Amino acid sequence: METNIEQLREFHWMIDMLQNIDAGLIVLNPENEIQVWNSFMENHSGFLAHKTKGKNLFELFPDIPVDWFQHKVESVFQLHTRAFSIWEQRPYIFKFKNYRPITGTAEYMYQNISIFPITATTGEVTNICIIVYDVTDIATGSLALEKANQKLEFLSRTDKLTGLNNRGYWQERQEEEFAKFKRYSEPTSLVIFDIDHFKKVNDTYGHQTGDEVIRECAQTLLSCARDIDVCGRYGGEEFVVLLNNTDAKGAFTFAERLRTSIAKLSVNYEQYTVQFTISLGICELTKAISSAKQWLELADQGLYKSKEGGRNKTTIFNQ
Repeated sequence: METNIEQLREFHWMIDMLQNIDAGLIVLNPENEIQVWNSFMENHSGFLAHKTKGKNLFELFPDIPVDWFQHKVESVFQLHTRAFSIWEQRPYIFKFKNYRPITGTAEYMYQNISIFPITATTGEVTNICIIVYDVTDIATGSLALEKANQKLEFLSRTDKLTGLNNRGYWQERQEEEFAKFKRYSEPTSLVIFDIDHFKKVNDTYGHQTGDEVIRECAQTLLSCARDIDVCGRYGGEEFVVLLNNTDAKGAFTFAERLRTSIAKLSVNYEQYTVQFTISLGICELTKAISSAKQWLELADQGLYKSKEGGRNKTTIFNQ
């Protein structure tokens, strides 16, 4: 008699523990009907335990992806092994609102789940138990760190004045394009250009006005370029553009569009209005070019010929 009382006390202690743990606990039968629903699930779902008893899980939570969930569950029933899902794979299984004050920016609770078999004395898996862990703090912290790292990476490759790719980054991309061309021989062109008589702009209107001219030039470049093009600042008033899948003829069309767009600009800064032009050089990559450095030098020779020819023009370098 005393042994039975002890067993009963232990049973009630276990039930009380399962009801009050800070994690969701659900027991399902093979038909996905709810057998156990603890207080965590009550509090976050709004469904009382006695209202869920015998109800189909997917009827209560139609947002759960049935095929994905069934695949997880079937492996537990058939193989008698555990299954898991983490928030990086799927942010949540149950669409619960997030009420944590520290991580209030997250709209929904991020969740990890564990699914394990419940076996009868015969060894048969009669039910499965699902544990739902609230990992919102961990997830939001990880996402915030990832976002910060992405921002640092962006800043490390971005020119502060213009927002274009800085010299270190676009030269890396140029080396990559050169290596890719050696393998696939897809047409690729490099455009280099600078602002005509920029020193005169600085001397006449001041360096802050000159900086504004550089910024406006960079914005016009971005508006003319495609998403796949690599636009960068070489230094000072000089810029480069890597044009993927573009031969010299296509690069010339791009360069002329850019040149005429900039010639129409009027940059207003404080009491000054400045108009300016650019000169451009183009070099299409060929097998005869031995390095990325030479490729840049040849495009620069095209730029030099544009300046020799009176500026405000585009020249394709011909080897």
